[in-house]
Amino acid sequence: MVGAKLDWSGVIPAATTQFDEAMAVDIDATQKVLDALINDGVDGIIVMGTVGENNSLEPEEKRAVLKAAVEVANGRVPIITGVSEMTTARAQRYAKEAEDIGVDALMVLPAMVYVPTQAELEAHFRAVAGASGLPNMLYNNPLMYRQTLNNDDLRRLSDVPNIVALKESAPDSRRITDIFNELGDRYSVMVGLDDVALEGLILGAKGWVSGLTNAFPEESVAMVKAVKSGDIARALEIYRWFMPLLHLDSVSDLVQSIKLSEMIMGRGSERVRMPRMPLAGARRAEVIAMVEKAAETRPIGSGKALKIS
Repeated sequence: MVGAKLDWSGVIPAATTQFDEAMAVDIDATQKVLDALINDGVDGIIVMGTVGENNSLEPEEKRAVLKAAVEVANGRVPIITGVSEMTTARAQRYAKEAEDIGVDALMVLPAMVYVPTQAELEAHFRAVAGASGLPNMLYNNPLMYRQTLNNDDLRRLSDVPNIVALKESAPDSRRITDIFNELGDRYSVMVGLDDVALEGLILGAKGWVSGLTNAFPEESVAMVKAVKSGDIARALEIYRWFMPLLHLDSVSDLVQSIKLSEMIMGRGSERVRMPRMPLAGARRAEVIAMVEKAAETRPIGSGKALKIS
């Protein structure tokens, strides 16, 4: 690794990829978004996860975004990239390219579209881990990817030395206790679903891979710091304020909702690549109203909501 120290803790937002009006990747705007998050105190950045629209980017675009992320971070925080490909071979190539570019770690997803057996899931993760020397965080999101990475899988994979962390995005927070009870501290567990973030942190997750941090990073950082310091009352105050927006991370239009929230807070653009389309009609009005209310009542940050039509 060539960047900042990575200890899989704190707040690590899954950052957005910015597009210009012609829907080309806007490297300058993407770097601006990443720099703002770093300046607001996040502990790492994930580029091109789900929120970063990984599967909407061409290979050369992905390489350009990785280079831009490493450049703008300049060692201040670790840069992690999502590995989200159609085949295992493509995922292996991408993992090696990311290592060569200077990324610090990988967040590895199952192969896209195809729903694997448990044996296929394990083989995919082993193959990707073997393609680079980077630490790997496995991504368990059964609702989105239609397959569960269970404790038996984690136990079998525990002999792979660079599989070191787990992003746990199952909505049932009991999973985190089950993982610790059965596997101890073998994996650094990160809670990966925004609207169970506080539960996960209290139950022992080391950090939070977050979507809505893109819009409200100061409150996200403060909530995790409050948990670490034992000030659960303060963490709960922030969490209750945040919860209406945190629910946006667990719905099918999460990318559009997060990007719209980010734009309302003056931090980016709502442009998304098809097949996604920007929110419209009643849903758009609903999200705007939620963000504006949150901005008016925010407990920490100073930024105000922009007026969005």
